[in-house]
Formats: sequence, structure tokens, C-alpha cells
Amino acid sequence: MSYELFVTAEFSAAHSLRNYKGKCEHLHGHNWRVDLRLEGRRLNRTGLLLDFVEVKRILAEVLDPFDHAYLNEVPPFDRLNPSSENLARIIAGAVAKRLPRGIRVASVTCWESARCAATYSNRST
Repeated sequence: MSYELFVTAEFSAAHSLRNYKGKCEHLHGHNWRVDLRLEGRRLNRTGLLLDFVEVKRILAEVLDPFDHAYLNEVPPFDRLNPSSENLARIIAGAVAKRLPRGIRVASVTCWESARCAATYSNRST
């Protein structure tokens, strides 16, 4: 059994996909939505897994370098293709490094639009 927290944040950024044949190889932008899910087994003395204020702060800190940027110029996307899938994985890793012991990233979903998203999940299938 575990508890799960869910927080959403947004940022605007441009990107272009390398090694892609189609419209997305050209410079274009998105108003990205990021859904973060955290999980853990134990609550603190206050009865919280982690304060939402802290979760939002961590996620904002991770997303700040991407906001109003050309992702292809922001590490690690200056080398790594800035796909939604890679973005979700990189965000998950950056958030995980900032979490207290006993709490882990369950998943990160990056929405390029209202109908298109990619999820990185730590859950095994």
C-alpha cells in the first residue's frame, strides 16, 4: 500500500525534433503541461506524504530552465532530442534528486497539447 500525490504545472517552450521527417523537425512551440505523480508509504507527523507547497516548489525549480526557452539549446537537450518522452524522463530524474528519502516519482506526463502526451513511469509492467 502507498500514498500518491498529483501536481500539475505548465511552461511554454519551443523545440525542433532532430532526425524526424515531418512538420515537427521545424522550430515550433507548445504550452506544455506536466503532470507529476509521487508515491510513498509513510506519512509525516502532520499526516502528509509531502506538503503540496514543497512539491510545487520542486517541480517549478526543475521546469524553470525550460520556460520560454528553445529546448534544443538547454542541457541536456542540446545533445538529447527534446521529445515529449525524453522531456518526461529528464523531469522525473531531476525531481527524484530533490525528494526526501521514502518518496519517489511514480510518473511524469508531458502534454504537448490537449490531445498529445507522453508518460515516463517508474512502475514495472
